[in-house]
Amino acid sequence: MNKADSERMSGILQKMGYELAQEELKADLILYNTCTIRDNAQQKVYSYLGRQAKRKKLDPHLKIIIAGCLAQQEGETLLRRVPEIDLVMGPQHANRLETLLNQVDNGHQVLATDEQHIYEDITTARRESAICGWVNIIYGCNERCTYCVVPSVRGKEQSREPQAIKNEIKELAKIGYKEITLLGQNIDAYGRDFKAERYNQSRQLTLSYLLEFIHDIDGIERIRFATSHPRYFTKELIDVCAKLPKVCEHFHIPFQSGSNKILKNMARGYTIQKYKEIINYIKQIMPESSITADAIVAFPGETNDEFEETLSIIEDIKFDLVNTAAYSPRPNTPASSWPNQLSERIKIDRLREINKLVEKIAKERNIRYKGSSQEILIENVNSKNSSQLMGRTRTNRLTFFPRSSSNGTLHKPGEIVNIRIDEIRPFSLTGSLI
Repeated sequence: MNKADSERMSGILQKMGYELAQEELKADLILYNTCTIRDNAQQKVYSYLGRQAKRKKLDPHLKIIIAGCLAQQEGETLLRRVPEIDLVMGPQHANRLETLLNQVDNGHQVLATDEQHIYEDITTARRESAICGWVNIIYGCNERCTYCVVPSVRGKEQSREPQAIKNEIKELAKIGYKEITLLGQNIDAYGRDFKAERYNQSRQLTLSYLLEFIHDIDGIERIRFATSHPRYFTKELIDVCAKLPKVCEHFHIPFQSGSNKILKNMARGYTIQKYKEIINYIKQIMPESSITADAIVAFPGETNDEFEETLSIIEDIKFDLVNTAAYSPRPNTPASSWPNQLSERIKIDRLREINKLVEKIAKERNIRYKGSSQEILIENVNSKNSSQLMGRTRTNRLTFFPRSSSNGTLHKPGEIVNIRIDEIRPFSLTGSLI
């Protein structure tokens, strides 16, 4: 989500006549797009800001902008703490960057953190990839997980109109994009904020509907989506994914904890049994799928037994990858004020243990690729080895392979090639062109 916001803001700056500077400490304008989901991200921002504030004392024309979730969370506190900042803007204001910068140019210090309807803008994103594009379909979050700051910084859910989404994807296809990833904080909640008159005949506008609506756009070869919430993940959605050939066989569905008690304390709205039903149905209908997830360890009050339940679900389901984090108290969230916080030592130990298991299971899962032929969409040259290209399997496994085949044919980004997998690692594969 933050990358997609960065691409849009970068595009707006480019449209305004700004060019990308090569060195951070020599730029005329600095924009930090920030995250606040964990404390270490927040501390990094203040470290970067210190350097820029020193520069501004020597060069008053330097413009400093803080955008994103930390900007929304801290608001006026940022301006008091670092008065050299020119503009503080929350994520709902990303499309208004030009308007806000014009106010700065007129001599104002600007704070834009009020709740905002997100206006459509599909023309200005300056995208990092020319092959794979992010497409937001729903902004904000209506959940109230007790550990999470996202609803307070990204605002209420706002689903984009299906036709606006389709138009954006068509534009991407026209300029050569081959893959799109639909984005949302809870992507499978798409459409639930629409009023009844927006329904298509008798069918509700859901993610299932949207996937069918955009599926046949010429030029787009692959469709992905993230991130899903188990509460809204339906059998209908799995059936639709199985039916549509462009939808990739990869599902990212966070479970967060293997303990029903912890899930209840987190206010996640599902049980482990319900979660397993979803996963089992995916495995039944789409057995080749990869399944990835997120997990939080050392949540307030988590016992050793409850932590073991989290390890057990990883062993049981055999995830292809789990993004892990130790619980980090966030401002104004219920869990941050609970008295049963766990020590940093417990957090470090549990995070180390879960990561060790995740790596072991990931390597075991990758064994299934050894010697197989995999369809790879070439995304780029391997930044660490220029003789190799890199891309992903349909199941989202990063794969490296030579630039040229045995007959001397050179391949380039945007092509789809078949690769025989020769070497496996926990989080990537290496192969040769067939």
